[in-house]
Amino acid sequence: MAVRKPAPERKAEIVEATLRLADELGPDRLSTEAIAREVGLTQPGIFRHFPTKQAIWEAVAAKITDKMAAGWRTVLDRGGTPIDRLRGLIGAQLWLIQSTPAIPAILFSRELHAENDILRKSVLGVMNRFHAAIAREIAEAQNQRMFRLDFDPDDAAYLVLGLIQGLAVRWSLSGRSFRLADEGIRLLDVQIGLFTTHSAEVMEGDRRV
Repeated sequence: MAVRKPAPERKAEIVEATLRLADELGPDRLSTEAIAREVGLTQPGIFRHFPTKQAIWEAVAAKITDKMAAGWRTVLDRGGTPIDRLRGLIGAQLWLIQSTPAIPAILFSRELHAENDILRKSVLGVMNRFHAAIAREIAEAQNQRMFRLDFDPDDAAYLVLGLIQGLAVRWSLSGRSFRLADEGIRLLDVQIGLFTTHSAEVMEGDRRV
């Protein structure tokens, strides 16, 4: 017999179980029956808390979004230079993926791309917010002459996002054989070096003038 729990606690438990099983089974193979077994409920018990499977995925998307936003706020509240904040944003995102490894599977799942438009729009919205946050820090680094000026901050932000996404795929395919956040910061520093190469020469020229 399932232990009775307050509804908010049980809903949170269902969301966490969905994230675990999405990693273990894959989002496209995940059923409400499997979720029910994981949390010790019947399938009708699951639907007492979430009326549809889509509602579960919407709650999962909200959980991921909240975790991402909390990580970004912590970094931005900490202050520092634009490059410090950029490294912090990327590090926070990679730590979240490392601690919630279902995220890459969800991002590339049929559930996201073809079967759940609300989930797709929710994830797209949070990725657009992340892109905007990265672009702001890159633009500020340009304003402070820390980055070269001959590229668009939005384009550069997409390159940084591509680094995260490609690295997450490699990490997943390799059986998570390396520390995702450490490798991501190492590669980000290579990218930052490309962003700053010309600015160092410009600043040196300014000093000579």
